Amino acid sequence: MLTVNDLSMQFGPSVLFSKVDLQFTAGNCYGIIGANGAGKSTFIKILSGELEPTSGSVVLDPKRRMSVLKQNQSLYDDCTVLDTVIMGHQRLYDCGKEREAIYDKEDFSDADGLRAAQLEEEFAELGGWEAESDAGRILQGLGVDVALHQSLMREIDPRLKVKVLLAQALFGHPDVLLLDEPTNNLDLASVVWLEDFLMDYEGTVLVVSHDRYFLNNVCTHIVDIDYGKIKMFVGNYDFWYESSQLIQKLIRDQNKKAEQKIAELQTFIARFSANKSKSRQATSRRKLLDKITVEELPASGRRYPWVGFKAEREPGKDRLFVTEVSKTVDGVTLLNKVSFIVGKEDKIAVVGKNELAVTMLYKILMGEEEPDSGEVKWGASIQPAYFPKDHNSFFENCDYDLIDWMRQFSADKRESYLRTFLGRMLFSGDDVYKPVKVLSGGEKVRCMLSKMMLSGANFLVFDQPTNHLDLESIAALNNGMEAFKHNIIFSCHDHQLTQTVANRIIEINADGSITDRLCSYDEYMHIADLEQAR
Repeated sequence: MLTVNDLSMQFGPSVLFSKVDLQFTAGNCYGIIGANGAGKSTFIKILSGELEPTSGSVVLDPKRRMSVLKQNQSLYDDCTVLDTVIMGHQRLYDCGKEREAIYDKEDFSDADGLRAAQLEEEFAELGGWEAESDAGRILQGLGVDVALHQSLMREIDPRLKVKVLLAQALFGHPDVLLLDEPTNNLDLASVVWLEDFLMDYEGTVLVVSHDRYFLNNVCTHIVDIDYGKIKMFVGNYDFWYESSQLIQKLIRDQNKKAEQKIAELQTFIARFSANKSKSRQATSRRKLLDKITVEELPASGRRYPWVGFKAEREPGKDRLFVTEVSKTVDGVTLLNKVSFIVGKEDKIAVVGKNELAVTMLYKILMGEEEPDSGEVKWGASIQPAYFPKDHNSFFENCDYDLIDWMRQFSADKRESYLRTFLGRMLFSGDDVYKPVKVLSGGEKVRCMLSKMMLSGANFLVFDQPTNHLDLESIAALNNGMEAFKHNIIFSCHDHQLTQTVANRIIEINADGSITDRLCSYDEYMHIADLEQAR
């Protein structure tokens, strides 16, 4: 259905990928993965026609329709939410508007009648009569309430705009669907709905995502951008990862055997090349030596940071007590008599549709906000470290470079120590002198994680730490949180991280109360599904 022929993309001297030949067919979902800067979004833009490749071509059957998840949230500010979604099928939308304009005419001519008849037929063929109900169903599935469907886009929360643009891309049964980070800023319930939608989808899907669980659930193939090439693998993300690790191991093992054989032959040749009785054998081995090659492992763009949290002191028996905490902001109750006690073994995931309520809970725990009523009491031996969702204040209006920024939070002020630490977090060479105010989103997150690691805290609090991180960094953070021996309270859009780290789930309900369950995240989701089905 969608074919890529001899595709290459180059920016100046930098080659992103070259000589790419791929075919994408209906009924399959292709997960596009690669390190930051490998060219994932560029590849999507080339497929959509937004960018011209350096060479090669992209061919789509002219009878097929392609839909793309748009990134510009301000593009539809003067349109209603419902119209914005229906614009995902532009011909249907234009047909409907032209039809309405003709019927609104006061002087309705014979030519208008003929044109209206043509439009009626086309409108029906395109599914126009079901358009509003289909658009509404997608919006509700993504958590956009019916009461907002006639609102202007400029009037709704930016987090809902993301959902509306996703609904636009999904609308109208496109034959090819291009989605660049569709799960960004989606709550977990909306991600589950999207997974179900894509698994039932009959067209061709290409999706860029940093969510491993999502990729495992929806993908039939993985398209890996690395080593300046794009290769396709059958299977989901975990299958690709295991296969790629196996291939690397086989190459290393093969190289090791080749290097051993080369060493044996070189030793024999050096020992017997001057010996007349052995010279023929030495010549034979020299010819054999010339045929043995060691396969050079290509340089991967993937880099894995090291994330590890080590407590300077053991926490005592008392950890954290939250008693009857309530908070109302602008007349909206975010927290309503919230009470819980953190025990010795607890690693708690806080979930809920209202992320403002979740963030407010963390701010109250960390003393950044005062509750309207209730109390938060930390154990005397507890030293918490906090990763705030909005951490831009740590970097804005700051003239420090990376070294000096890190020096603020380190007991060891030596540059050599800080360089070693930053190197683990993928900052090397002259990168350590980069001004922190120009860092990318992912780089800022790695800095904040470094700050937490330097703190020696024995209780960790995270509010959406995986935002802006690539797959490799998320995996490293996942490992670091799993390995931490003490308490963690966190919120995260990454299903796999939540499932593997949390042993207790606290849900903040719509009225600000909480539901507290001692279980894994998958168990919590199963219980929630059963309750919804009743």
